[in-house]
Amino acid sequence: MSANIQQWTVEKPWLETHCLLGEGPFYEESSGSLRFVDIRNKRLHYVKVAEGPPSLKTIQLDVCPTVTANIAGVDPQERIAVGVKYGLAVLDVEKETYELIQPFEEPVNERLRSNDGGVDPLGRFWLAKRCTNIRTLSTYSTLHLLFIKSDILDLGAVYLMDAKSREVKLPNMTIPNTPGWSPDGKTLYVTHSNAREIYAFDFDIESGEISNKRVFYNHDGSGEPDGFRVDVDGFLWQAVYGEGRVIRIDPSTAKIVGEIKVPTKNTTCVHFVGTELVITTAEDDEGEGSSRKNGGHVFKVDVGIRGLRLNDFKL
Repeated sequence: MSANIQQWTVEKPWLETHCLLGEGPFYEESSGSLRFVDIRNKRLHYVKVAEGPPSLKTIQLDVCPTVTANIAGVDPQERIAVGVKYGLAVLDVEKETYELIQPFEEPVNERLRSNDGGVDPLGRFWLAKRCTNIRTLSTYSTLHLLFIKSDILDLGAVYLMDAKSREVKLPNMTIPNTPGWSPDGKTLYVTHSNAREIYAFDFDIESGEISNKRVFYNHDGSGEPDGFRVDVDGFLWQAVYGEGRVIRIDPSTAKIVGEIKVPTKNTTCVHFVGTELVITTAEDDEGEGSSRKNGGHVFKVDVGIRGLRLNDFKL
């Protein structure tokens, strides 16, 4: 690692949550709470940041939640938007019940689920879907990939959704991941995890149209880029699944300028709480020692810069 790259090392977890697949961290400014999901356990967790682990509470659902967003004009302690297995839903936080407001398709496809998502500057929800039973393609042989390609590898997509409509914006993907925007809202980034690439698009804020697709960043490590957030200077903080780290990427050069190391391999996503970066992880049931012990826990570290506030969904 270059001496010019800023480095942080996190030795202990902040929350020992034992998530099977921790994901989707989101900070509620109004309540001072961090919420995040455990996709495989079908759980939504909340913790008061100022109080820490003793304040942890959990909502158990009957469907996997994958990503959440605040709804414009609605108290997030009452209702939030949530990506679930079949599409976009609204969760009644108090009743712990949800209503599916826009499915990916009808009838629903049991082999698919939502993955990650984000809300654009005008409040439209961009939600990814992927095949349920693929985590990382690095575990498959070339022969196996050839066999399954026509069956499931191109079923993933990114949708533009609200309660009234849905539109496929990026079809024929395998594991599409976080959509996120530059500070001026004119560039959309989307991670394609199994391709180990982050795409960039010119983004028309008013229409929601995307153009000029290009590969912004190509990852040459053994892991796969998973979820990310953008800071106020436009740099991407990208979790790398399988490498136990988060990398900070310069938007003008696509070079790595920072790295956070955590003591478990499967880093999944990040989120800013002030100048602290919260990092979610997944279990490492095939690992050993520290990585296995700390898999599924939540970490945080002060990186000295703030992130962009995520947009509210206009229901």
